[in-house]
Amino acid sequence: MKLMLTCKQASQIISQSLDNPLSWQDRLRLKFHLFICDACTRFNQQLHLLNTVIKRIIKTTESDNTIQLNSEAKARITQAIESSSH
Repeated sequence: MKLMLTCKQASQIISQSLDNPLSWQDRLRLKFHLFICDACTRFNQQLHLLNTVIKRIIKTTESDNTIQLNSEAKARITQAIESSSH
């Protein structure tokens, strides 16, 4: 196992960490890379902030009963679902 990650590899691991827990090897490699790379550290912070904000918006939007789709939007969604299931 190579300890050094490239920035491309680090960014991929950072992205993966939003969806799945990382192995201890990946956590160690990423932690080491972030220790020496300011750009990837900023990317990590920005991506996690975006993820937090998006989750908050989704939670707020899902609980807002005043948001209504018009019939045209509902028809487009229904058509898209039906065409993708064929």
